[in-house]
Amino acid sequence: MKHSSLMKWFVSREGLYYLALAFLLVVILPLTLDSFRLNMVGKYLTYAFVAIGLVMCWGKAGILSLGQGVFFGLGGYCMAMFLKLEASTPEATAIQSTPGIPDFMDWNQLTELPWFWEPFHSFSFTLLAVIGVPVLLAFVIGIAMFTRRVGGVYFAIITQAIAAVLTILIIGQQGYTGGVNGITDLQTLMGWDIRTDEARNILYFICVAMLFLCLFAARLVQNRKLGRILVAMNAQEMRVRFSGYDVAAFKIFVFCLAAAFAGIGGALFTLLVGFMSPSFIGIVASIEMVIFCALGGRLSILGAVYGALLVNAAKSGFSESFPELWPFAMGALFIGVVLAFPDGLAGLYKSYVMPLEDKVFKRNKSKSAPVGATPAAKKADDYSPMANTCSPEKS
Repeated sequence: MKHSSLMKWFVSREGLYYLALAFLLVVILPLTLDSFRLNMVGKYLTYAFVAIGLVMCWGKAGILSLGQGVFFGLGGYCMAMFLKLEASTPEATAIQSTPGIPDFMDWNQLTELPWFWEPFHSFSFTLLAVIGVPVLLAFVIGIAMFTRRVGGVYFAIITQAIAAVLTILIIGQQGYTGGVNGITDLQTLMGWDIRTDEARNILYFICVAMLFLCLFAARLVQNRKLGRILVAMNAQEMRVRFSGYDVAAFKIFVFCLAAAFAGIGGALFTLLVGFMSPSFIGIVASIEMVIFCALGGRLSILGAVYGALLVNAAKSGFSESFPELWPFAMGALFIGVVLAFPDGLAGLYKSYVMPLEDKVFKRNKSKSAPVGATPAAKKADDYSPMANTCSPEKS
């Protein structure tokens, strides 16, 4: 029965959208791009993890966070710490004053490894920390903010301030974090050289696989009762609260979920790029991540992926020719999206492309519909994955 339902989903409109994205990422791009460009696409996809989390947090629940770069950076730093320790063996650092510690610690006259670096000798602990550290911070922030009913623009400003504070802290503690340069010269993962073209291609496909796991996790949440409560909470928070639901708990959950997605993306970014620095944590990076979500469509998890790909591809192409103009182009793009099409690319697709698809689907169904089929039955077969309307009564 489950197998039959799965097959029906794959041939449905929503399933075809997922298959089209998988075909693009797994077949078309690897066959048409060289290793360098494919690695760049993999880097863009790591930002898509953050954008998917923002769809759930901002688009569904109405919680605008301008500090998602914090969670992205924490996940990246956790992975970078493990990789740096692996590259800092006593043999590899024999020329240092204190062999066996990262080079930037030796430059800053540290004589032993800090205690909070010690657990990152373990790869298992690192994998847990990649998700656990961002989620723990998100949980603390959520408890502090949502239980006091802090929301809207106030919450956005607070998350932006947290991004600024963490950036300053990382830069200031150079001996422990690498400072403004970050953690660099990452070479191997469990003895596997991640700098080769073959390794980067493999990491790209790992990134794609993890991206689809996060997509399906987000889809599972939004299609269950929990997702309907989030949408209802966004539209009528007081009504949901008076219905007996703990609104703060739901907000904390979705904020932690977005942090987990961002942490995974940050860890994959470190593996694909080979370093992590505080520039990916600050205010500018966090606002760019919101733009990825807004351009793709803050109500569409698939739109978030396309938004991250398109904006970063445009950024790379435009900044190569006009690097000093890119910040202005990014600002103009965000203003244009908000004013012209607030639902992003997904909204444009829903308005202009889906009506054409509906005509094709209905024409095919009318040809294959059995004699005596009622209009109500035909209407029940139609499915629109872009539809996000929800009434609190359904919750």
